[in-house]
Amino acid sequence: MLRIAIDIRILGKKRTGDETVFFELTREVLKQDSQNEYFLLTNESDASALEILQKRLGLKKENPKQHLVVLPATNRFVWNGVTLPRYLKKAAIDVFHTQYILPFWLPKDLRVVNHIHDVSFCAYPKLISKKDLFFLNLLIPRSLKRSDAIVTPSAFTKAEIIKYYGVDDAKIHVIYNALGSDFETENVSTLSDDELRQKYQLPEQYLLYVGTLQPRKNIPFLLDALACLQKKLPATHLVLVGNRRGHHFDSEIDQKIKELHLENTVVFPGYVAAEDLPRIYQMASVFVFPSLYEGFGIPLLEAMSMGVPVVASNQACLREIGGDATLYFEQGQIDSLAELLYSLEVVGAQKQALIEKGKLRIKDFSWQKSGTKLIALYQS
Repeated sequence: MLRIAIDIRILGKKRTGDETVFFELTREVLKQDSQNEYFLLTNESDASALEILQKRLGLKKENPKQHLVVLPATNRFVWNGVTLPRYLKKAAIDVFHTQYILPFWLPKDLRVVNHIHDVSFCAYPKLISKKDLFFLNLLIPRSLKRSDAIVTPSAFTKAEIIKYYGVDDAKIHVIYNALGSDFETENVSTLSDDELRQKYQLPEQYLLYVGTLQPRKNIPFLLDALACLQKKLPATHLVLVGNRRGHHFDSEIDQKIKELHLENTVVFPGYVAAEDLPRIYQMASVFVFPSLYEGFGIPLLEAMSMGVPVVASNQACLREIGGDATLYFEQGQIDSLAELLYSLEVVGAQKQALIEKGKLRIKDFSWQKSGTKLIALYQS
C-alpha cells in the first residue's frame, strides 16, 4: 500500500482549467482506488469551505484510507518551503502529486508526480510579466529535474516540454483531460432562457468565448473579426465569459472595444454560476476559441457537449483535441475568421454536421479512463 499525497490548494479558488483538472482527477482516483491511502493537502482553514470541499470530492470521514489534511501557514512561501516538506517527511508519504513548482527541499526517497498543464510562458514569454517569468525560468527547470514523473494533458504539451527543457520522453505521461462533471445534464440550470438573459444581460444572438482573458487567449483578434462580421450580420453580439480582474488581464481588450466602437456589442457577464454555464453555451450560436497557445482546451469539449458548433485557432493542441468536430482558422487572418463565422451563421447544414461530430468527439475523453491511468502511474 502506498501513502499518496495530492496538493489540492487550488480547489475552491474559482480558477479555470487547472482547478477542474485537479478536482476531477482527485475525485476519480478516490472513487477507483481502495488499495492505497490518500492524503489531500490544503491550506484552507474556513470550516464551511472545507465541508463543501469534502462533499464535492466524495470524501467519507469513516474511510480510513482517505484524509483531508489542513496545513496552515502564514503565506504560500512558508507553506511551500517549510510546512509542506516537513509534513511529507513526518507522514512518510511515498508519492506526492502537485503542479509546476516544487519546494526547494523534499525527502530524498519521496517520489514526485508533477502536473504541467502547458508551457505557454516558454512559447510566448513576452505575454508574461517579467517578475513571473523570472521565477518560472528559475524554478521550473529544477522542478522538472526533481520530478520522477511528469503528467501532461496532451501529446502537444509533452512535445513542448521536451523541446524547451530536454526532458527524457519516458518521464512524461500524457493523461487527457475531459469534460467537467458540472456539464452533466442533471446539473444544468432550470432557469428559462429569458431568466438567464436577464440575470447575465445576454443578447438574443451571440458568439461565445469562455476562459481567462490573458493576452495569449487572443481576444483582440476575435474583436477585429467581430467588427468585420457585423458588416454582414449587424445583430451578432459577443459574450466573453471570463474574469476582467483576473491575473494578467489583457488591457488591449478594452482598448480594442473602444477603438472599434463595440461597447454595445460585447457583453461581459462576470462570474457565471456553474449550473448556469452549460445553458449559456446552449444559447450561443457558435463557440469561438481564438487562443494562441493551449495545453488542452476543455472549453471545446464543453461547447460540443452542449450542441454548439466550435471554431478554433489552427493550433496543434486544439487540433489534437477538436479533431474533425471543429473548424479551424489561421492565426492573424481576420477576414478568414469572419468569413468562417458568417458561413456557419447562414449555412444550417454545415452547423448541424459539426454539432453531430462534436457529440461523438467528446466520447474520446473520460475522467474515468484518465483516473485509471493516473493510479497506474502512482503504482509505478
